[in-house]
Amino acid sequence: MDMDLPEPPTSATGAKRPRNAAATRGAILRSAVEAFSRFGYDGVGVREIAKAAGVTAMLVNRYFGSKEQLFAEAVEVSFAPRTVVTGDPRELSRDVARALVDRTAPEAGHLDPFLLMLRSASNERSAEIMRQAIERHVGRDLANLLTGSGTQERAGLALSLIAGFWLMRKIIGDTALVQAESDALARQLESVLELLFQDPAHAVRSDGQGARALPGSP
Repeated sequence: MDMDLPEPPTSATGAKRPRNAAATRGAILRSAVEAFSRFGYDGVGVREIAKAAGVTAMLVNRYFGSKEQLFAEAVEVSFAPRTVVTGDPRELSRDVARALVDRTAPEAGHLDPFLLMLRSASNERSAEIMRQAIERHVGRDLANLLTGSGTQERAGLALSLIAGFWLMRKIIGDTALVQAESDALARQLESVLELLFQDPAHAVRSDGQGARALPGSP
């Protein structure tokens, strides 16, 4: 996960210096992202997050107000960065496929927004917070890169494909996906994504006829 949060200040000997607000807040957020990604919203409390950050639960509440607000900010810093969806619409299918294959490789890190989503989805309130963040960031970013009709629906379908691929390759460890040659797998995934990313008005079926528009499209 790409998070640009300040490290807790230390002296040359490694001893902690007096904390400042930005460093303390950053340490708490890092601890929260890791804890929620590993254990989910219902699986960890403020005290555990505070202990890992080297602060008290009272200090966490002072900075964030509540566990729910801390979770909301952890979700925000997790989903705001563009980790899979790029900014070049001309290479969107290729770039997303390549990034997705790289980030789900066996050797890739396990601390990522998908785990945060997966392990907190069973709680109704945390699921709502994540839905809003996904729609506000990656969903909107992706829809804005698409052209033609039904961009929001197509973006939602693409995100469903991305989440499913992430689950099957990184979490479940589907043998075929894990053992597949990465370049070949990326090309296959690219071809599937292209069906969702291209303007339906310009899509052509294998029989040479125009593709059927998405429901609700003009």
